[in-house]
Amino acid sequence: MTALAAFVGGLILFFGMHFFTTFRSRDPDSLVERMGGSYKGLYSVLSLVGFVAMVWGFDSLRPWTQVWQPPVWTHHIAMTLMLPVFVLLVAAYAPTGYIKKFVRHPMLTAIKLWALAHLTANGDLGGIILFGAFLIYAVVDRIALKRRGDKGPADVQPNIFGDLIAFAVGAAAYPAFLFYLHPVLFGVAIVF
Repeated sequence: MTALAAFVGGLILFFGMHFFTTFRSRDPDSLVERMGGSYKGLYSVLSLVGFVAMVWGFDSLRPWTQVWQPPVWTHHIAMTLMLPVFVLLVAAYAPTGYIKKFVRHPMLTAIKLWALAHLTANGDLGGIILFGAFLIYAVVDRIALKRRGDKGPADVQPNIFGDLIAFAVGAAAYPAFLFYLHPVLFGVAIVF
């Protein structure tokens, strides 16, 4: 399999699974509802395969054609946007705090901010395709959730404990990624 086929196929598989889930029928008699936990397992495996292929293809196709050259200050914007991304990612899985109640869908908000940060600091064709796809998905999924009437944890009483976890873990993860994990995992140093 070529790197380009892996990248494109991974994009199609990963986002195909996510968009299918976004727009699937919620009817109790639908195939997905009848599959129950089996669907979640299939969804997870296919999404993971798509993600791995997409990331491998993206990395293997480097260096990408440069579409525009981002000014240095865009890196500072991206680094600033990434701190709330980590807090929101943790808030999505922490007990419901005021962050989760106010944002409603912190994972999608984190994806939108993450994609926007990376689009701001990267002007190469691969980055525009990859991060643009994530941004489009997160926007479309949020609109779909709103149309379905999904208000997130709107009826749950928030607890400050969830916010404390989100801030503590998110604030600790941010410098770990900034100084160590991003270069190790993705081969790109953020701090020059």
